[in-house]
Amino acid sequence: MVLHCRPALGILELDEGSVPDASCFIPRVGTLLHPETFDFPIIMETVEGAFAETVIRGDPSLKDACVAAARRLVERGADLISADCGFFVRHQAIVAAAVNVPVAMSSLLLVPALLRQLSPAQKLAVITADSRHCTEDLLGVETPVDRSKVVVGGIEGGVYVRNALARPFVQTDVEQIESEVAACVAQLRAKHPEIGVLLFECTGFPSVSNALRRSTGLPIYDITDLCRLTQASILPF
Repeated sequence: MVLHCRPALGILELDEGSVPDASCFIPRVGTLLHPETFDFPIIMETVEGAFAETVIRGDPSLKDACVAAARRLVERGADLISADCGFFVRHQAIVAAAVNVPVAMSSLLLVPALLRQLSPAQKLAVITADSRHCTEDLLGVETPVDRSKVVVGGIEGGVYVRNALARPFVQTDVEQIESEVAACVAQLRAKHPEIGVLLFECTGFPSVSNALRRSTGLPIYDITDLCRLTQASILPF
């Protein structure tokens, strides 16, 4: 009898420094690292030196560490690779070239596809941890028409980002994350009432995706949706 197993998701983790009491920092429900988010196994490897601020601002020196961590994940049995920060998208190409499994490093990879879902009058809103660093080159759009249909908002300066940048990492209450993300969405919608879809860049935001779907009435995509789609494309073995 052949035993079929579900493909395993390999996750590149941020280097969050030492945690005084690891039991106090369990992953949030709904996020990549929570054991109940997916119905398939996850494997994790820390990217050495990938502190949150380093990844957000786009330090190119991390590329070798990303490749090394991705290769370790494949050696441990990962059938696809993702990452626990949307700004790892900068290393998408080099990691994809270094391993022989599908690589989906960031929800930002969905931008071109989501634009095709919209009517000509609608816009896509990208909600990010830091809009100052979510630059045009990360959006994957090439034409002025497509770029005009993407608006970007961030929660930089808030409690969540301040905690995420701390060393060691400080966990933020889900209620605080929801409040900050909801305020960002509300501001964008007030300025751009034609927004028809939301895309969450930050891998911490899936913890509030369902709450925001209910309160906004809008479709919301995040990294967990991309991982489920990619995992579903792989034949179990």
